[in-house]
Amino acid sequence: MTEKLISIDGVAKRFPGAKGETTVFEDLWLRIDRGEFVCVIGHSGCGKTTLLNILAGLDTPSEGAILVGGKEISGPSLDRAVIFQGHALLPWKTVLGNVAYAVSSRWRNASRAEIEERARKAIATVGLAGAEGKRPSELSGGMKQRVGIARALAIEPTIMLMDEPFSALDALTRGTLQEEARRICRETGQTVYMITHDVDEAIYLADRIVLMTNGPKARIAEVVVNPLPVDRRQGQIHHDPHYYAIRNHLIDFLVSRSVILRDTPPPGYDQRNPPVVYLDHGQPAARAA
Repeated sequence: MTEKLISIDGVAKRFPGAKGETTVFEDLWLRIDRGEFVCVIGHSGCGKTTLLNILAGLDTPSEGAILVGGKEISGPSLDRAVIFQGHALLPWKTVLGNVAYAVSSRWRNASRAEIEERARKAIATVGLAGAEGKRPSELSGGMKQRVGIARALAIEPTIMLMDEPFSALDALTRGTLQEEARRICRETGQTVYMITHDVDEAIYLADRIVLMTNGPKARIAEVVVNPLPVDRRQGQIHHDPHYYAIRNHLIDFLVSRSVILRDTPPPGYDQRNPPVVYLDHGQPAARAA
């Protein structure tokens, strides 16, 4: 039985401007269950990062509310860890120092030995055991991002918020970290909200993929349930008979339907219950609220 963890209830975001108010998105409704990996796809300007910042408590909605565990978000919390595109490491601290710094903010009364033990465990989880004494200047881009993930894991958050964390990496490193992220999140039961522009990344990582129409006045067009098996392997997913069905559906959305569905919602569309799409060999098999 699934357990609802995040409720996005009628959220809108508006910004004042010289020519009047701009509505980035409005009346967004979405449920994310505990342990679910959700990817959000949409063109720049639809408010993906703005929504992530509201989830993180770094921004506030103009309307509506976001609830986590039944409680409305009122600011940042260590229960919601954020991993941005940049690693944002402290350059004067070692790998161990960067991760331990996060641990000490979570467990302020812990001993130095306890803090170091938690930090080392997180570092080992992302495959960096042995690099604890290195500083960021001695690390590759992929290793820096691993430290960022370790820092987030070390505080044992309820929710992981990821804003295109692998986009700046080369293809090989990106693929490796995607595999690591999926493995870690499944092993730890993490609930993840992740922004990506990479269709294949979303297909590999996500349980569900949220499609947002173009902005301004963006909305959730539909939520696609990933038809691939839970135990999928990155180098093998393109052999799955469902792979091209979901990939073609996502690309078709980005190429044309993201504008069409913003301006002309389909008959019966209800923003409180965005259509849930199940794909089977090329066509939507079912739609349900």
